[in-house]
Amino acid sequence: MKRRTWIAETLDDAGAKAQYDGHVKRILGSRQVLARILKGAVAEYKDYSPEEIEAWIEPGIEIANTSLRPGEKENKMLLITGDNTESKVPGEGTVTYDIRFRAYVPKRRRAETVKLLVNIEAQKKFYQKYRIVTRGIFYGARMLSEQLDREFTDAEYDDLKKVCSIWICMNAPAHIGNAMTEYRISRRNILGRIPERKASYDKLSVVIICLNEKDDKNQRGGLHGFLNTLLSPSMSVTEKEEILARDYGIEMEQEMGEELRQMCNLSEAIEEKGIEKGINLTKKVLRYVKEGRNNEEIAELCGITIEQVREITED
Repeated sequence: MKRRTWIAETLDDAGAKAQYDGHVKRILGSRQVLARILKGAVAEYKDYSPEEIEAWIEPGIEIANTSLRPGEKENKMLLITGDNTESKVPGEGTVTYDIRFRAYVPKRRRAETVKLLVNIEAQKKFYQKYRIVTRGIFYGARMLSEQLDREFTDAEYDDLKKVCSIWICMNAPAHIGNAMTEYRISRRNILGRIPERKASYDKLSVVIICLNEKDDKNQRGGLHGFLNTLLSPSMSVTEKEEILARDYGIEMEQEMGEELRQMCNLSEAIEEKGIEKGINLTKKVLRYVKEGRNNEEIAELCGITIEQVREITED
C-alpha cells in the first residue's frame, strides 16, 4: 500500500503559505529537503548523493514550535529529533532555533565518521534590524559552547564537533538575487607556518543562502532552483510536486515503511563505501610520500587539495 511522503503532505498543507513561519519549518524539516541543502551548502557533503546524505542524518528532526498531524508516528521518525531547539545558558538568555539536528560524514583517513551539528534558519527577507551573518555567528558560538558536558568533558577539547548554521533568506532584493556565501574559521600564516590539521580549527561555518524566484541565475537543477520551487508562494502545489519530482528526485509516494527501510540499508552501505574510500586514499597519499613527492604533486595525482594532503600526512 502506498502513501504520500512527509514532504508531499507538508506541501499540500502549506499551499500558497509555504513561506509562513510554521509551514516553512515543516517543509525544510523533511529529510529529503535537508539532504539536498547539506549537499549544496556544506562542503563535507558535496561528493555524496542526496540519498546517501539522508542516511547520515540522525534519526528523528527537531523543529521549533511546530506540531505533527495527529497519528503521524511513523512520519515523526523521518524527522530529526536529535537536539532540542531551545538553548538555555545561565546569564546568556534563551535562543530558539528553527531546526537543529546532527549529521555524520565519512572521514577520509580512518574507519570512522565525523559528526556535524547543524542549524537551519528561515528568514522571510534579507534585511533585518541586525546583520544575519552576525546572528549566525552567535547561534554557531552557542552551539559550540553547549557541547561542554554533552559532546566532551573537562579539557577534552579535541572532541568539539563542528557546527554549521545555515540561513535561508527568501525574497532577496534584486541587487542580491540568488546568492550563497559561507563565513568560516580559517588559517592565515603571518610568520612561518605552525603545523596544525584543518580539523582542529575548522569548527564554525555560517552559510547564508539568498533566494529570488525572479532571478534566473543559479536556478534550474541547483540548490537555488530547488529551494525557490519548494518555497514559492506563487506556484501551485501540483506544479511544485511535478518539478521537485522530475528535476530534483524528490519522492512524493512510497510504500508504507519504505523510507525507514531504505535509511537502514543506505547507512550500512554508505559506511562501508566511505571507509573503503578513505583507506584507499590514505594508502595512495602515503605511498607518494615514501616516493619523495611534495605536497603539490601528491594533491594533483590524488585529485585532492594540498590542505587535505597535509591533514593525512600530519595526522
